[in-house]
Amino acid sequence: MIIAIDGSAASGKGTLAKELALRLNYDYLDTGALYRAVALSLLKVGMDVNYIDKNQAVKCASELDLTLTKSPEIRTDRVASLASKIASLASVRAELLTLQRTFAAAPPSGKGAVLDGRDIGTIILPNADLKFFIDANIGIRADRRTKELLHEGQSAMFRDVLADMKIRDYRDRTRLVAPLRAAEDAISIDTSNIDADALVVLALSYFKAKHRVE
Repeated sequence: MIIAIDGSAASGKGTLAKELALRLNYDYLDTGALYRAVALSLLKVGMDVNYIDKNQAVKCASELDLTLTKSPEIRTDRVASLASKIASLASVRAELLTLQRTFAAAPPSGKGAVLDGRDIGTIILPNADLKFFIDANIGIRADRRTKELLHEGQSAMFRDVLADMKIRDYRDRTRLVAPLRAAEDAISIDTSNIDADALVVLALSYFKAKHRVE
């Protein structure tokens, strides 16, 4: 089974994806980490964040070192901001498309796959068996992100995180290539007033219901 989870930043989609994969013994792919890894690669070669060289971005995507997806450096706001920009480039998305579909079609464990991102259920895996779209109030998401950054030892102020999140949300939802939106057959969940544990329980109830139907 393939589970696709899309949603906005700090909505809880990544936490949900990891926990579902763990509980179901499925393989997990954080597709957002792929774009962050490309962004980190670009920063390492001196890319100007205000002027993105598309050819260089495509080159980094095609030669991506997947170990970078595990680097704590990709979780910084600087990398996240650049990742949001390069994610709007069709040529970069095309380079990473095959990698994502291959993982879903042939997960290492052979049991199932959980992928999360911005366009998994709409573009990457439109035929996924189960789709979720996770979102929450932007103020709540910004507060979560601020606390996360502070916990990681990074400097962060709520107002700055909120301002950056508004920009990223607008960019993600209005870009011409694979904009952030819920697939027509996705189960939409607002996490503004539920915690991570409750979200997992809710998602698992949909998973079990899907299995009963089949």
